Amino acid sequence: MAFKSAHDPHLASALNERFRGHAERDFTIWAEQHAYATAGDIPADATKAWIGRQKLNYRGIGARQALRHLISGNVDQAFLEEIGALANLERLELEWPMVAKDLSPLLRLEKLTFLTIDSPRHIADFDLLLRLPALRTLIITDAKKMASLDWLAEAHHLEVIGIEGSMYSPYTLPSLKPLAGLRSLQALLGVSTKLADDSLTALAACPDLVFLGIARVAPQADFERLQRLKPDLVCDWFRPEMWATLKPPR
Repeated sequence: MAFKSAHDPHLASALNERFRGHAERDFTIWAEQHAYATAGDIPADATKAWIGRQKLNYRGIGARQALRHLISGNVDQAFLEEIGALANLERLELEWPMVAKDLSPLLRLEKLTFLTIDSPRHIADFDLLLRLPALRTLIITDAKKMASLDWLAEAHHLEVIGIEGSMYSPYTLPSLKPLAGLRSLQALLGVSTKLADDSLTALAACPDLVFLGIARVAPQADFERLQRLKPDLVCDWFRPEMWATLKPPR
């Protein structure tokens, strides 16, 4: 992938939107056209739906086999079991909070290419998600029980990885070393994060990496080192003006 200017601030914003899939998920449009109070309200031929769990309002959603893109919040285990029956689902966004304790129902979603999970408070082991054959984008937010990124060391099929904290609870990444050499990785997303070892060097070994949308997790010198190693990589922290009025990270 080639860019006219890797250090254009507008490019970083555009890539962030693209890799997060925001262009296909305008909430104003979704609220007007795809939001439903109950699963029974979803037309049988609907390809998109947005429904948050309220009591048992999700019951029957597993029969909506035309769905390709689902946004759901407050998903518990019973709701997740129904979601697992949506054999044609390609994109799934599990919004805050995700209270289910077992992710295994998702393994039935063999066409799923895009998955986001916000605040999976009961989940510590995410390895099984890598068994989803079509998955290319995986973004996990505020996973308080995730100990490290070691489980991603063989995720060579993923094109977008997001491991992020929340506004009031930054997630500390022990190290980026498990990501070194991931063959398909195009974007790493990590807002509201810290980095325990202050080293970005492992990312230089990701051949297809084009966008780094991460917090100020390392000293300026380390961002500069990565920029020298990957001059076409797009990252806001490669621009000197971003550092002009900032104190060094703790």
